[in-house]
Amino acid sequence: MPTGIEESRVTRSQSIDRRRKSQLGQFFTPISIARFMAGLFDVDGSRQCHLLDAGAGIGSLSAAFLERCGSDGADNSDISIDAFEVDHSLHGDLTTNLEDCIQHSRDRGVSAKLTVRGDDFIYTSVQSIGCFLFNQRLPRYSHAILNPPYRKIRGDSEYRSALRTIGIETVNMYSAFVALALSLLDSECGQLVAIIPRSFCNGPYYRPFRNYILEHSALKHIHLFSSRDRAFKDDDVLQENVIVRLQRGAAQSNVTVTTSTDDSFSDLAKHDWPFDRIVVPDDPECFIQIPTSSSGQSTNPSSNIRFSLGELGISVSTGPVVDFRLRHQLRDKPEVDTVPLLYPRHLAGWQLNWPIVDGKKPNAIRSDETTRKWLYPSGFYCVVRRFSSKEERRRIVASVIRPSDFPSHQEIGIENHLNVFHMARKSLPDTIAHGLAVFLNSTMVDQEFRRFNGHTQVNATDLRRMKFPSKAKLNELGKWAMESAEHAQDQIDHQVEQL
Repeated sequence: MPTGIEESRVTRSQSIDRRRKSQLGQFFTPISIARFMAGLFDVDGSRQCHLLDAGAGIGSLSAAFLERCGSDGADNSDISIDAFEVDHSLHGDLTTNLEDCIQHSRDRGVSAKLTVRGDDFIYTSVQSIGCFLFNQRLPRYSHAILNPPYRKIRGDSEYRSALRTIGIETVNMYSAFVALALSLLDSECGQLVAIIPRSFCNGPYYRPFRNYILEHSALKHIHLFSSRDRAFKDDDVLQENVIVRLQRGAAQSNVTVTTSTDDSFSDLAKHDWPFDRIVVPDDPECFIQIPTSSSGQSTNPSSNIRFSLGELGISVSTGPVVDFRLRHQLRDKPEVDTVPLLYPRHLAGWQLNWPIVDGKKPNAIRSDETTRKWLYPSGFYCVVRRFSSKEERRRIVASVIRPSDFPSHQEIGIENHLNVFHMARKSLPDTIAHGLAVFLNSTMVDQEFRRFNGHTQVNATDLRRMKFPSKAKLNELGKWAMESAEHAQDQIDHQVEQL
């Protein structure tokens, strides 16, 4: 492969305006990732290959695919490439890079031709699939390789309306690209490899997309980067990414799961799992779980950890105070007619650090007729941050709010970036609040949570889906926490392991 492609990627990544990159959802694929993706395909040199590269950028993925075909010694391979790229400023690099690759491929017995398409992939695909314009029908592709754009699609946008006409309901450009590419594949043996955010694996917004890909293809391979910020480190991408291989016309069988820390793949690990370890049978949400332990066993096998929050009489909700909607009631410092307002920054492990008067966030909210419905009575609550930073070891970070923290207040405000455990919007028993915090802060829960959650955020929906110990066991954990002067990680893990 010509070395100029990687040089072009780095130069382009650094030179493109950040606002334009965000507008297009544009992140170029490092050549190491492109080669790994191309290596996942089954390539049969005896048949014609028609490759779809949707969101081709500067051509890294197609170049890696051509290199793969040539390295397999597939004599007389006949490859056609349709490279869609809506950013016309990239067409020069895209054409030059791939024409150079095609010339190199000829020396290895691979015949290839390139078509660069500057039209919008979503609209063109919808028109082709829906047969709205017969003169714009796209071919059936044997292979598709994608690093699609990452950008949300509004519910009232023209994209959403167009996608709905062919039965695709989704909320992001990347999932729309994958669904459309899958629909354009040869129905008997078409293969798709894509690098996409892991966010589609769980949550209600991507459920229609999960249903779509599982109904129209077999899930063959998942690769997980364990570091959230190193696959696209040149673009400061924090989103956790996975590589998936889907195949149309194939029976669903075991799923290969590979993991690596980053795009060097130096610590690549590989295991095959039964499909029912990836998508649990009868799960109405069709969550896609990614086992990463060599045993493939759940880290939560105990019969003591089997209760839903509903069975325990406990609820979890997103903090109800949305600050920008109540800005006129917010105060930097506590005043006579205010109550404490808690943000994630006020919670440091088991300790409360309130107020923090530095002007960055309010510390109090007025208690009046406008705000009272958003406040909680003072009491014991377990709270979990909705967003974790890449520096934190755990995805779930839980703390306890105690009435002794605010002895002169009857109410408290909990801001929207926190999830709060409560009983019918009232205080938890003190030992239950502490027991929940111990359980949620354990390594076991963190590992279990990561199996099905790829977001940088922890939603109340995710917490409701989890299983918890019985009230008796939570009381035991809570009593230990309240009697202990320290709560080191190994101590927490030891207590939870006793369950």
